[in-house]
Amino acid sequence: MNKKPLLYRLTPFDPASHRFKVELSIRTPAPKGQELSLPAWIPGSYLIRDFSRQILSIKAASRGKAVSIIKTGNHTWRCAPCNGPLHIEYTVYAWDLSVRGAHFDQTHAFFNGASVFLCPAGHEDQPCNLELLPPPHARNWKVHTSLPEAAGHPGSAHRHGFGRYTAPDYDALIDHPVEMGTPQVVRFRAHGAEHEMVFTGVVPNLDLKRIAADVQKICAAQIALFEPDSKQAPFLDSSDRYVFMTMVTADGYGGLEHRASTALMAARKDLPTLGCGDAGEGYQAFLGLVSHEYFHTWNVKRIKPAAFAPYDLSHENHTRLLWVFEGFTSYYDDLMLLRSGAIGRADYLRLIAKTISGVRRSPGRHKQSVAESSFDAWTRYYKQDENSPNALVSYYTKGSLVALGLDLLIRRESGGSRSLDDVMRLLWDRYGRGFYQGGGTGVPEKAMPRLIREATGVDASDFIARYAEGREDIPLQAMLAQQGIKLEWQAASKLPSLDVRTRSAHGETQLATVFEGGAAHRAGLCAGDIVVAVNGLRVPENGLDRLLQAYRPGDTITIHVFRRDELRAFEAILAEPEKTECTLAPVMA
Repeated sequence: MNKKPLLYRLTPFDPASHRFKVELSIRTPAPKGQELSLPAWIPGSYLIRDFSRQILSIKAASRGKAVSIIKTGNHTWRCAPCNGPLHIEYTVYAWDLSVRGAHFDQTHAFFNGASVFLCPAGHEDQPCNLELLPPPHARNWKVHTSLPEAAGHPGSAHRHGFGRYTAPDYDALIDHPVEMGTPQVVRFRAHGAEHEMVFTGVVPNLDLKRIAADVQKICAAQIALFEPDSKQAPFLDSSDRYVFMTMVTADGYGGLEHRASTALMAARKDLPTLGCGDAGEGYQAFLGLVSHEYFHTWNVKRIKPAAFAPYDLSHENHTRLLWVFEGFTSYYDDLMLLRSGAIGRADYLRLIAKTISGVRRSPGRHKQSVAESSFDAWTRYYKQDENSPNALVSYYTKGSLVALGLDLLIRRESGGSRSLDDVMRLLWDRYGRGFYQGGGTGVPEKAMPRLIREATGVDASDFIARYAEGREDIPLQAMLAQQGIKLEWQAASKLPSLDVRTRSAHGETQLATVFEGGAAHRAGLCAGDIVVAVNGLRVPENGLDRLLQAYRPGDTITIHVFRRDELRAFEAILAEPEKTECTLAPVMA
């Protein structure tokens, strides 16, 4: 097999128009014409993204002479046959301020490899060298990535410097995002492994020391969960460090996992500043996000469903197991906050109660199982509309409740000698550890009942059939009671209910979702209606609830709305507010 490395070079050359120049050199192109492709999606975000639409121009040459290149599909190109090395040069538009794509302006540059690096067919297993060049305006910019430096090579980058980096193959090349600029940085070690936290964006007086102390405890707790004896960090198979890259904006939130790093977005108000005291629930949410993405270092980056081993980035990869890979991760993200001491028991119960309430408020849980939601992520979960709450269930939130239920079931049936931790360690031992050393396989679609029984001795097949493959509500009230936790339900408000969600639209109140079977649905109201009056009184922006304070459940009201440009009137009978808000508390002896 030809193992001559591919050479990529990336230059952020025009911050005002947000453009990267990318070059790819292939020493031995395919004799019949080299085919090239760009991933259609990025692992961890299950939607066809069409990154190729951001390639503004592309050309090819060999030995100084132009080589014809034509586009053959949405994400593919073919070069004419040539003798000798092939050089591809193309321009990428980088103005996607998200964790998935690429973004470049005067303040920083960020990219995921899946959005910028063409893959030459037949060369996927070859080593890749990446040369990073600074933009012309850069002053004191540094490079932050978990991609290893090309040690010993002329032009090799020094730590945080521009120059040459290396990856063993294309899959690894695109699994180490890069941040360039002058961010705020803090470092810590967890069980001896280096971790780096990088914050891009304006955050005055950011309390880096506090963040590092909290995140260090979370990382250490997770490493100890999977490796109680060796305390070996998983990412050391790919890098000598783990990098958290956080883009700070006014209201951002989200994350995307990679094998030795994660890209995050956070709201400025959610991050602690020096002297702020209690940072509040926003900071807890940020720590939960960090915990979630770090847990993915094991669960999905190395322990994978069989459908992802390997990924096919040219089209959708379907699996019914995202409730395990995202749902279990969503369960453990908050649990690891508790175990690490980052939050206390009362805050942990509040977080679980919030998740239970969110699932309860979604009528779609009766129409779709989390296994079905997993399979349909590509076409339904990632393409939600006004009716989605009536039609879908989240494999994140209900998946986390399935994990909670399984943990409670295993603890009960084993007399407290086993837990879901034992399942995770079996998955790690069997499928995760050593995955990138070659020959890694994924978890078969129907294997979870067998694996749970092997790890714990508990038969969970009926539980999975009813609550993961099926659409039943998990009996958490009874299961938590057995652990000394009381679950109670109450209404979120004393106001009579129309069973709708509203949003502000150009100074008016618009119905965002009309819940199936509720008062508004029975009256004939629809999502998208602009509510203009209730019983003759104008509804101001976000003022519907204030007007409803004058009424009681059972009252009939006349609602005037604009549907498109037509004024319509509807009679609605107000309902009792549903008891959808969960509270959890320890049972007092």
